[in-house]
Amino acid sequence: MKQRFIQFFKTAFLLSIVGLSYSSLAQVPAGHSVIEGRWNITITKRNVTTPAWLEVTHSGLKTLTGHFVGDGGSSRPISKVNFANNIISFSIPPQWENSEKDLMLEAELKDDKLMGSITTPLGEKFRILGVRAPKLWREKAPVWGTPISLFNGKNMDGWQTLGPDNQWVAVNGIMKSPRTGANIRTVHTFQDFKLHAEFRVPKESNSGLYLRGRYEIQVADSKGLEPAKDQLGAVYGFIAPLENAAKEAGEWQTYDIELVGRNITVILNGKTVIYKAEIPGITGGALDSNEGEAGPIMIQGDHGPVEYRNLVITPAK
Repeated sequence: MKQRFIQFFKTAFLLSIVGLSYSSLAQVPAGHSVIEGRWNITITKRNVTTPAWLEVTHSGLKTLTGHFVGDGGSSRPISKVNFANNIISFSIPPQWENSEKDLMLEAELKDDKLMGSITTPLGEKFRILGVRAPKLWREKAPVWGTPISLFNGKNMDGWQTLGPDNQWVAVNGIMKSPRTGANIRTVHTFQDFKLHAEFRVPKESNSGLYLRGRYEIQVADSKGLEPAKDQLGAVYGFIAPLENAAKEAGEWQTYDIELVGRNITVILNGKTVIYKAEIPGITGGALDSNEGEAGPIMIQGDHGPVEYRNLVITPAK
């Protein structure tokens, strides 16, 4: 009889613990789930718009955290996101700005949109509009179309310069940016595709290939460095390569990239350094935050000298 009583007591105790656990889960503040997820943001700066991106997730029972990408720099963690009465706010330290002040964002969630303002570390305040980022799931594997050469080897036909300082030239089958200057983009836009690109960067130089004009694949002098989110082979700020497959500066190197929805595979110099990984959102320097739309291939020319050749894209049908 005593043994049965002890077993009954143990069972009752365990059930009470389970009940407390479920009770604790029920204490998660109501309404937090409506702000969670990924948001594509447009910042209105005087007469121009720039893109940004926000992800909000929960940590434990009561705390919201997140990540933010502005119109430059890389993805930054948010230690705490405040959300009450449909108002979201957070602050994060400066990244590249020469200031001691935080970046601050505050917006109202209304009709499943974020409307509010962002204050930069330099004290400038701008209006923002945020919409939910699309999932970009693909139900079927792509059927690839006909390869298209993006560079004819003779001139810059098919490319547009972004900015007044155009330093790009075509010489002997090579697309060259001999110095820091403007970025360029393709005239045509693409959705899902495979991209082959050959590039050469001198010592300590830096460039980038922006897929759909939104997701930067880093191009940099990275020989001998540890794999990182800001080195060759990375989706800048989001995904580090599995290994460093970089060659010496001044040597020709190759990228073979496949982008389907948000899923990306990157082969650098014959080695798979990213395999079917999800890109969470836009990277710093993106042309826009309209992730559901097709976009161009953009090449960064504002970070240093770089050369490209044999740029071939194969769109999905």
